[in-house]
Amino acid sequence: MKKAFRKIHLWLSVPFGLIITVICFSGAALVFEDEVMELCRRDLYYVEKVSGAPLPVEYLIEKVSETLPDGVAVTGISISSDAERACRVSLSKPRRASVYVDQYTGEVKGRYERAPFFLTMFRLHRWLLDSMKPDGGIFWGKMVVGVSTLMFVFVLVSGIVIWWPRTKKALKNSLKIVADKGRLRFWHDLHVAGGMYVLILLLAMALTGLTWSFPWYRAGFYKVFGVEAKQGTGHHDAPQAAAISYVCWQQVYEELKERNDGYKQITVSNGSATVSFERFGNQRASDRYTFNPSNGEITGTALYKDANASGKIRGWIYSVHVGSWGGMFTRVLTFIAALLGGTLPLTGYYLWIRRIGRKAKAAPNR
Repeated sequence: MKKAFRKIHLWLSVPFGLIITVICFSGAALVFEDEVMELCRRDLYYVEKVSGAPLPVEYLIEKVSETLPDGVAVTGISISSDAERACRVSLSKPRRASVYVDQYTGEVKGRYERAPFFLTMFRLHRWLLDSMKPDGGIFWGKMVVGVSTLMFVFVLVSGIVIWWPRTKKALKNSLKIVADKGRLRFWHDLHVAGGMYVLILLLAMALTGLTWSFPWYRAGFYKVFGVEAKQGTGHHDAPQAAAISYVCWQQVYEELKERNDGYKQITVSNGSATVSFERFGNQRASDRYTFNPSNGEITGTALYKDANASGKIRGWIYSVHVGSWGGMFTRVLTFIAALLGGTLPLTGYYLWIRRIGRKAKAAPNR
């Protein structure tokens, strides 16, 4: 049986190996994007000096609105529990656009823009730098990434079968990485033992990542957890400024702040608000509220703990995929796993080429 799985392992790895390496390395580059951006652009994300009480939300929105071109409106504001973090103000367009404002002075610090390096890594990771076709044609980059990730799952599973030791002594030896017995031995150990150390994390990243590649897989994945996969409804234009009243947003923020000790961030938008917390698990978890835009009265509450599985699974998929579910510790593990995952095809190619070379040298002597 191992002989058959060796062939499966090899002949799936050879054509898809380099793509898997690109996906893993680009994914590793994205793990600490937020930390790198905040380090490089501290002037954007943090205020220079905490002084007195923050200015009213309505005033901050007014200061931001003065800087916006016609046709662009403020759609929401996010306020962190960290007094040194600037407020993030969301805009109606372009999609996911936002600016940061100093809540103590009203200074508009600048617009959020994803760094070209991380934008490239994201497009490489998801679509191999391809773009969706305007005419609805085949999205080849997304397709190739999806197929390669699916093949990676089979490669990993076949690797388990090939590696599976028969004795405890063999198990112990198979998990060693020896660096002082030659280059070939080191690369072999890194490929075999290194792969086993990060196997579970790589499988978790691959299996969750596939939900973004194939609708049929996403539907099946959700069904395993007893959830019906919802089809995307597409992007809708955000409300225009004339349809939004900001008068009660400060009142809503103050009430939610009073209700939720230990919150991480409160986001208020037109008629709705969310409160997120610093906790392990689903990093997109939040309690949701609705309010009357005319007087700020809270009219509805949907706590995350009371949500059904369909309201939680998407956030869990994302949190497991990027490794954020366990805080900094699991993110570091995910970063290491992605780096090692990217080296597995390379060490595999090396071992395969060496084996071919040995067979070629031995052939004339037969």
